[in-house]
Amino acid sequence: QVQLVESGGGLVQAGDSLRLSCAASGRTLSTMGWFRQAPGKDREFVAGILWRGPSTLYADSVKGRFTISRDNGKNTVYLQMNSLKPEDTAVYYCTADRTGSRIQTTPSLIDYWGQGTQVTVSS
Repeated sequence: QVQLVESGGGLVQAGDSLRLSCAASGRTLSTMGWFRQAPGKDREFVAGILWRGPSTLYADSVKGRFTISRDNGKNTVYLQMNSLKPEDTAVYYCTADRTGSRIQTTPSLIDYWGQGTQVTVSS
């Protein structure tokens, strides 16, 4: 079993920055990522990273503003969010997959989910 514990959400103003963290415990993972869900909308992919190797993937809506990174020694993945916009307001979920070499972007195919952390961006 894998446990994912997120931290770092909060209330900020448009243009501000936030960094989310996700600490993983349990078995070895292949990929980790972040999804988000805004009120009344479907859960959507934000960013992903391979646990081994340099590959990352971003949604078009966050490309150039968000950066995903990892610290293998701490079993932690980060999401640095810059130039935040009101439309970034959502619950952000950390995700992980056991196997595979491709970053998963489909919510129904994700193996593990964190509990979620709220990010609110005021205009």
